[in-house]
Amino acid sequence: MTTPHPLTLDTSKQNAHLTFKQNQHMGRHGWLRLTPAYSVQLVSKILEARRDAAAILDPFSGTGTTALCAAYMGLTATGLELNPFLVWFSSIKFRRFSATSIEEARSLGAAIAAASSSASGPTANPPPIHNIERWWDEDELRFLCKLKACILDRTEQGTTARDLLLVAFCRTLITLSNAAFNHQSMSFKDADKSPTLFSMGRDNAGVFGKELAFVLDGATDNPRTLPSVMPGDARQASRFLGNKFDLVITSPPYPNRISYIRELRPYMYWLGFLADGRDAGEHDWRAIGGTWGVATSRLADWKPSGNAFTPAHLRKSLVGISDPKNENGRLLANYVAKYFEDMWQHLSDIGRILNTNAEVHYVVGNSTFYGTLLPVEDIFKAMLQEAGFADVSIVRLRKRNSKAELFEFDVTARKSQSSGHSIVCEPRRVSHKPLRTRSRLTRARAVRVRGRHSR
Repeated sequence: MTTPHPLTLDTSKQNAHLTFKQNQHMGRHGWLRLTPAYSVQLVSKILEARRDAAAILDPFSGTGTTALCAAYMGLTATGLELNPFLVWFSSIKFRRFSATSIEEARSLGAAIAAASSSASGPTANPPPIHNIERWWDEDELRFLCKLKACILDRTEQGTTARDLLLVAFCRTLITLSNAAFNHQSMSFKDADKSPTLFSMGRDNAGVFGKELAFVLDGATDNPRTLPSVMPGDARQASRFLGNKFDLVITSPPYPNRISYIRELRPYMYWLGFLADGRDAGEHDWRAIGGTWGVATSRLADWKPSGNAFTPAHLRKSLVGISDPKNENGRLLANYVAKYFEDMWQHLSDIGRILNTNAEVHYVVGNSTFYGTLLPVEDIFKAMLQEAGFADVSIVRLRKRNSKAELFEFDVTARKSQSSGHSIVCEPRRVSHKPLRTRSRLTRARAVRVRGRHSR
């Protein structure tokens, strides 16, 4: 049987300690925010109950929360991540840093902050972000261009100093931006147009200094073991990972059309991981649940393969979402169908790299589209059972802060002796009728379709 769940919770409450709100004050865990959910405390409690696990995996590694938690506990952990920026970021977050390298970064940072505030010296071109003036005011944008150029000019590629300074740069560019994170996804702050008697500019160099100090403080707290992060696609995890694992703790993207590329694009543009909007859309199309740019327009033409297991809960939800009275309903039904086809690929493959009796934890959230509840937790449970996992159960973790019916869950299961290659290679196939979008959604308007839904 799976280990009894270590958390006792009042799930009628939001339980903010299970979100990033707790992470942001915990050293390296607070270096960068990707999603408001999934906390150090949740992962740590699960790990405490499974200290016997010899190898731990997070196939949707993100910023590396699972692997770093395990490393601080002296456990061996691996992350698998598709996004190249997150692979780079996690590789820094997982490192051990010497006192000498930290002091070198501190000293360089002070000199770079001063140089970035001067009128002379190198400057970089601003990144090709659409409506960049919405992101940063003129003074802040000018400072960031000089700051980036100074970091690259005074450090060598691949050095510890450069990497730590670039992490601080990432934090600085968000602090100096007009972006706001007071909702489940990023938005923009309202401009303050109130009259002032004196114009007081922001101390941009001071902001960078403060962010660097936060990063370096986290860098002093080295993990007991060295986790690893591998670039790769969770849909075919067995192609990228040669070892076998005893415990999976992960939080895959939710089917709520919140794009990780949308959240990550400021970092990815500034650091050269994205070249233009088309590039961003291509990245999101390769991700599970991606909807940014070209990813949305391609959903209009997407058709199910017919090879994925489709539980009854999913079929019922797809009918409700695609109701003709719902504007863009068929497009969003395609989005949901593709999301779960991708997740079926993952769940039917992951057993190949798990030891018998390995335990899995999928932290997921349900969604609504046009008033139709999408019971994500029940769909995951059915898929895990179909893939041959045993003792599948659902633990409700917390109420989310958007709609009354929205919660987060931990769907847990154990790999049984029979959930090996025979199940993975020959899943029972249940096809459903392809969902076709109306022709008017295939035009340019489909690039930016919004439905009435929430996470």
